[in-house]
Amino acid sequence: MNRILAIFNKFFVFWIIIGGAAAYFYPQIFVPLKKYMELFFAFTMFGVGMVLSPEDFVNIFKNFKVVLVGVVSQFSIMPISAFVVAKAFAFPKDIALGLILTGSAPGAMASNVLSYLAGADVAYSVSLTTVSTFLAPVMTPFLTLVLAQAIFKIPFWGMFFSVFKMVLIPLALGIVVKRIFNKKVEPIAQVFPTISTLFITFICALVIALNKTYLPQLTSLIFIAAILLNLSGLFLGYTVGRAFGFDVLKKRALSIEIGMQNAGLGSVLALKHFSERAALPAVIFVFICIFSASLLVPIWSRSKESAFVQSK
Repeated sequence: MNRILAIFNKFFVFWIIIGGAAAYFYPQIFVPLKKYMELFFAFTMFGVGMVLSPEDFVNIFKNFKVVLVGVVSQFSIMPISAFVVAKAFAFPKDIALGLILTGSAPGAMASNVLSYLAGADVAYSVSLTTVSTFLAPVMTPFLTLVLAQAIFKIPFWGMFFSVFKMVLIPLALGIVVKRIFNKKVEPIAQVFPTISTLFITFICALVIALNKTYLPQLTSLIFIAAILLNLSGLFLGYTVGRAFGFDVLKKRALSIEIGMQNAGLGSVLALKHFSERAALPAVIFVFICIFSASLLVPIWSRSKESAFVQSK
């Protein structure tokens, strides 16, 4: 069963494409599900808490300096890059906001899997994702407020409580449940990454369904902007790691971590607090960041250095 789930998760982009196509041709199936998106996301974060281990938190404190560098980079490089790209392309207000919201999101759990496949430092990647996720209720609304308040009225406290309810509470609950029922829940732990894959597929499909009439008007500039945002994260993440003297495995992990964002959270916040069009950049970014990181996997995985060797 675990092998089947692993194969399913490996074809992440394929399922998103299938879901997007289904949503475009049959939007009536997905649109009514919008009211459940926060519940689905909360359940996904509960699953994240279920797969975290005490060792993940120990690693944060054992490597506090490098984790701090990574988290500061996460919440500076991507939001600022998103702001610069949005300004450079002079996008309409909702598209610019969506791009900034995407850049202000925490790291994505998918980065941990891709770090493993690319032979990066998986423990470091997990530490960065964990810390940035816990900080998201404050940092995501705050950065969006600072960078986008000139173009949109930003409901800071509304966003704060949304992220708190959808991310922090279910994440903490998942950790507690695993702590109490460790042996009993261990056999089903592998199901939760698949649930995460299904949720991202669903939220991308929902955004496409809600924007069906607008999609034909999309220009290539939005895709180019998403590519530039992703590449800036990958490149500057690796550059920061080099500047601080990180080993090659941490540089890889930092590059992937910063280059990928929790676009699912960005999409949900855009749909709840702003507009359907504002969610589009996050969905486009999902395709771009998964694709680019997947290209790095065969290149880096051929290296003799691997996460396993690093742990020896």
